Amino acid sequence: MPESLELPLNGLKEWLNKNTRSLVEPLREEAKKNLGDVKSKLVELLDGCDKLLDDAEKEMARGSRKTYRRAKALFKLAGTFQSSIEEINIPEEISGKTLKETLDQLTKTMNMINQEKTRWFRAISPYFILSRRRFDASFKRAEYSFQTYRTFLVEDYSKAEKAEAVFSMVDELRQSSEEYNNYENSRETRNKKKELVDLKITEAQKRLESLQSKGEVVKLAQINSRVQELTEAINHELRHLKKPLLKFESLINSPGYNLFPDAVSKLEEYMANPFDALATEKEGYPLLKTILQKIDNALDNKKMKLKPSRLRKAKDQIKRITEKDRLMSLQNSSKEAFSKRSDLSASGIINEARDEKTELQEHLKELRRQKG
Repeated sequence: MPESLELPLNGLKEWLNKNTRSLVEPLREEAKKNLGDVKSKLVELLDGCDKLLDDAEKEMARGSRKTYRRAKALFKLAGTFQSSIEEINIPEEISGKTLKETLDQLTKTMNMINQEKTRWFRAISPYFILSRRRFDASFKRAEYSFQTYRTFLVEDYSKAEKAEAVFSMVDELRQSSEEYNNYENSRETRNKKKELVDLKITEAQKRLESLQSKGEVVKLAQINSRVQELTEAINHELRHLKKPLLKFESLINSPGYNLFPDAVSKLEEYMANPFDALATEKEGYPLLKTILQKIDNALDNKKMKLKPSRLRKAKDQIKRITEKDRLMSLQNSSKEAFSKRSDLSASGIINEARDEKTELQEHLKELRRQKG
């Protein structure tokens, strides 16, 4: 039984190269020789294309009705041949892969030229006989070189391909081994990093919870909740006036309906933020009453169109607000909540807490991103 040979993975490629060089290198040299011959024959074929193009162009320039269409067809055909030949890539690096890619390109081009040449040369006959014969001769030499190259690749170079396949497997094995080693080496680092990130997330969450439980922060949260309740209540009281307020905006520059600048600003504020608008009005909300009285007048004068049911509800709501002070209780509560919120929001403790909360939230977001 032959003695087994043990080689380190890093030295395997060098050993293979040493033991296959005598087989592979001569075959690669032969492949270069075949490619060189193919290239020279393609150059000859391109010269044949140039001759076809020149002759066809000259004949088209003559403008003879008898030959013009045939010359035009030949010009197009030769241009197609030329473009296809020029796309063939003759590789500098010799390997089974590059040689087969070139073979595929050659097969496609040679088959196309043979088919199109047979089809169109008959149609063009008997004209351009000399240039067609020259092209046919060049094509036969190129075809012979191509067949020689294909036979060599299939019958001879397959031996070198087997060696190249082993080299490729060795490269893949070495790469996999390196990736595995790198993974193992970095696993501990990744675990430590994950533990550190988890610890930082826990600390940041605790700090955020502590921050949100501060007395001033809790009070502000309660006030904001109260503001939300009041906002919903105000919206409910103004629910039938949303569309009239919006429509009235287009009338404020009309005679009889124009408003002072402070009333115009307040109109916009009531539509955007009714809580702040009511809370910052003078007691009895005189600006809102002025606006609603003008809206009531516009409705009476049919300056704003509303459906009958909407019109009745809007006028009833205007009457309750302007004559019965329906919003007085809400205004008093809103002023109180607005004042408390403003005082707390302006305090240094709240500002510091707000800034720290924003910073902590951004920090948590970044930590979670790192954790993946």
